[in-house]
Amino acid sequence: MENPNQQPSFDTVTEALLWLSNQGFTKDFNIAEDCIVFNNGKQSLSPDEFNIEYYFRFEGDTDPGDEDIVYGISSVKNDIKGVLMSAFGMYADSISVEMIKKLAVH
Repeated sequence: MENPNQQPSFDTVTEALLWLSNQGFTKDFNIAEDCIVFNNGKQSLSPDEFNIEYYFRFEGDTDPGDEDIVYGISSVKNDIKGVLMSAFGMYADSISVEMIKKLAVH
């Protein structure tokens, strides 16, 4: 039996996204310079308004463009859970120091 407190591991981004969706992470978050946005950019969460519950890193074997990080993010204040996908390395988005600190904790 799987330990409920242990984060699962996945071979593909698709598997991670499906598992997160089944856990209730249904919002689609996008990264902005100093926050994450959702609802087509109409709403945002600053770094102190969300928590990273899950973190999955995928490294491309041959193509750096295949490198991704999938975050399972929740916000108690807004009572929402969702997913943020972000490339890392040379394809990483330009973000503020506060967002770098928040996302790099894991």
